Amino acid sequence: MGMTLTEKILSRHAGRSASRRRADPGEGRSRPRNDVTSPIAIQAFRSLGAGAVFDRERIALVPDHFAPNKDIKSAEQVKMMRGFAKEFGIVNYFEVGVWGSSTSFSRTRGWSFPATS
Repeated sequence: MGMTLTEKILSRHAGRSASRRRADPGEGRSRPRNDVTSPIAIQAFRSLGAGAVFDRERIALVPDHFAPNKDIKSAEQVKMMRGFAKEFGIVNYFEVGVWGSSTSFSRTRGWSFPATS
C-alpha cells in the first residue's frame, strides 16, 4: 500500500519513512502531558519500580485542565505532577499560569508533529 500525503510530508521532514504504524513519526520530543494524563502515566511508571526517567528533558508536564484546582482531587493530581517533576528533575515542568494549555505549548514549542495531537 502506498503512503498517504501526510506520511509523505512527515517522511520528508523526519528524514526517514513515517507511517501510521509508527507512534512517533519524527525524531525528538514526546508529547507533553497534562493533569488528566500525567497521574495515570506516573502511577504506571511507579508500578514498574523504575528508579529514573529515560531523559528528563524529553518529558513536559503542563497542568492545565484542573488548574487552578476546583476541588481536592484536582489539587492532588497537580500535586502528583509537581512532586514527580521535582523528584526526577524534569526540566520542562510548567507551573500553573506559567504557560497556558498543553495544546498551545506543544504547538508553539515544537513538541507535536502533524496529526499527533
